[in-house]
Amino acid sequence: MDEAAIIDTFFRHLGAVRTDVLLGIGDDAALLRAPAGLELALTTDSLVEQVHFLPGSAPRSIGHRALAVNLSDLAAMGATPAWALLALTLPDADAEWLGEFAVGFGRLAREHEVALVGGNLSRGPLNVTVQLAGFVPAGSALRRSGARAGDEVWVSGTLGDAARGRTLAVADDAEAHCRLLRSRFDFPTPRVALGQALRGVATACIDLSDGLRADLPRLAAASGCGAVLELGDLPVSDALRAAAGELAWQAALAGGEDYELCFTAPTSQSAAIAGLARACAVPLTRCGRLRSAEGLELRLAGDVTQFSHSPFGHFGA
Repeated sequence: MDEAAIIDTFFRHLGAVRTDVLLGIGDDAALLRAPAGLELALTTDSLVEQVHFLPGSAPRSIGHRALAVNLSDLAAMGATPAWALLALTLPDADAEWLGEFAVGFGRLAREHEVALVGGNLSRGPLNVTVQLAGFVPAGSALRRSGARAGDEVWVSGTLGDAARGRTLAVADDAEAHCRLLRSRFDFPTPRVALGQALRGVATACIDLSDGLRADLPRLAAASGCGAVLELGDLPVSDALRAAAGELAWQAALAGGEDYELCFTAPTSQSAAIAGLARACAVPLTRCGRLRSAEGLELRLAGDVTQFSHSPFGHFGA
């Protein structure tokens, strides 16, 4: 298939239909109508073979994850997603692979009313880059820098599932808990509705792409604070406990790619947060607090503890 045929077959009408798309795929650039009174939020992420997924990974999962990681960034800002650009580098034009990739990307795009409005195709090692744009009411975006010492630290969902799931081979899928963990890696759930609901409640927010051990200090430092984390309070799924036993908390602390939200709020917002958990049908767990002293203090069963695992980094710790 040539480039034009690939675009027409798999991508021209991918995603949601939006009335603010004046001109989509098919020209040198898209033309989009930005609504008055809202601020534009932009993010971009790449998925690289051997770094973010292994050779032979299911193309439907790659398509889903390529959009999900960007949706999670907008969720952390409290933004509503709208338009996506897709740059796809392929070793060859495999119609079956492209069809499955488009299904994974398209289902999530329609779920969140995202229109694919353009991008680029190229030949080379498999690489997927998505740029996502969304909106947030002026002055209301969540940031990493709004927290204060004394604010409580909260996380959504459960942690560590995706990191453990990535290590599981297809042969492990006979076990129910392994299937759940693998699904959490292959098809993460971006917390878009929760992020929007946290506007005016949370003081700061970050999405957990590199793991709580790496991402919480980033939020705390941006707010001029440090943090204390209660390891016994980390939300751990039954599936992760079945797979990791007593060491499940280590995966919850250091594992990345859960794409849950970590946010802070004053104690006075506890009741409101409980209401958001019910309204969004997402478990929200308080697991620490910010403090004026720098750094991250880890506590387990009331005692300060050490954890030697290095945080994730594309170029080393």
